[in-house]
Amino acid sequence: MNKLDLTGKIAIVTGAGNGLGKCTALTFAEIGARVMVSDINEESAFEVKEEIERKGYPVEAIRTDVTREEDIRLMVEKTIDRFGRVDILVNCAGVSNNKPLIETTEAEWNRIFNINVKGVFLATRAILPHMIKQQSGKIVNFSSMVGKEAYANNVPYSASKFAVLGMTQGVAKEVAKHNINVNAVCPGVIMTELMDREAENMAKLEGISKDKVIQRFCEEIPLNRLQTPEDVAGVVAFLCSDLAKNMTGQGINVTGGLMLH
Repeated sequence: MNKLDLTGKIAIVTGAGNGLGKCTALTFAEIGARVMVSDINEESAFEVKEEIERKGYPVEAIRTDVTREEDIRLMVEKTIDRFGRVDILVNCAGVSNNKPLIETTEAEWNRIFNINVKGVFLATRAILPHMIKQQSGKIVNFSSMVGKEAYANNVPYSASKFAVLGMTQGVAKEVAKHNINVNAVCPGVIMTELMDREAENMAKLEGISKDKVIQRFCEEIPLNRLQTPEDVAGVVAFLCSDLAKNMTGQGINVTGGLMLH
């Protein structure tokens, strides 16, 4: 069987300045891909670039606001100028919230949908002409287990991740004839900076400690442990490799058994 290998592939990873995006960018570089590290936080993006460079891998970085069409255009152009093509797009940039729907403002709702949904749309639309021209490509979108079953006090985020799965399925069907695979990953409970903030918010809402929130999460997971960024990055790498060439339109759970469909 072929090993997991992205040697020679050119990948863009949005939201790669920290958390899951950073881990995905590092994983890609370690298995041969040349990576464009994209993040709205320019300092974080270039810190990740420097970390990858210290390991001896080719890499570039750019500040990108995924809600701005011009930023997306520049991200794609700079990647092609630097590396000559784009083989992989990972739409990881995202934000969340934890509060009851009746306390959610219109501005908060719009921000979540602009980043989590519009950002995926803009990046995918910008990259597809290049992938169609070369008749190949891999796109992986970050959804969530709450994109399959919503949780209370997280409605805008859940709704946005449902939308990402719908977009994944629709685009997969549109571009299959061009040998382009489009899939999504649906992470469970992962202790990133984002999850740490969410646990703090949930603890405040429920009047319990953050450690108690995390313990409760673990008790609900059949494998009895939180997922790590590396767990998810490995699945993303698999979906972007030739090992997954016959998979498209899928939403793959990485939840330790917490989500089973």
